[in-house]
Amino acid sequence: MTDKPVKIPGADHPITIEPSPARVVVKIAGQVIADTGEALTLREAAYPPVLYVPRKDVAMALLERTDRSTYCPYKGDAAYYSIPLGGERSANAVWTYEAPYAAVAEIKDYLAFYPDRVDAIEEGPAA
Repeated sequence: MTDKPVKIPGADHPITIEPSPARVVVKIAGQVIADTGEALTLREAAYPPVLYVPRKDVAMALLERTDRSTYCPYKGDAAYYSIPLGGERSANAVWTYEAPYAAVAEIKDYLAFYPDRVDAIEEGPAA
């Protein structure tokens, strides 16, 4: 097996992480999966911003860990969860970096949701 490349964010591939000023609520099949006032917004290069929700504010009992994993040279290994309530469309709907690289250490213990695999990711006034 070859070693995985590790890259550091920089001018050619910037990554910023900052607290989201909004309350973030994630819903599927009429249920709230996540509700937090402590989300983080990760902006990476030209990709759309991603909201990361603290694990403590996610209904983890409604998620099922899967065998899927991916690798990002800037963030590390990602693990995935499905949301059975959402059916087939919600397979591998959630990802997390459980041991992220130092440059993005803030997202440890946070989860992100694919917007097209849940019913809504709502941003509203902080509670």
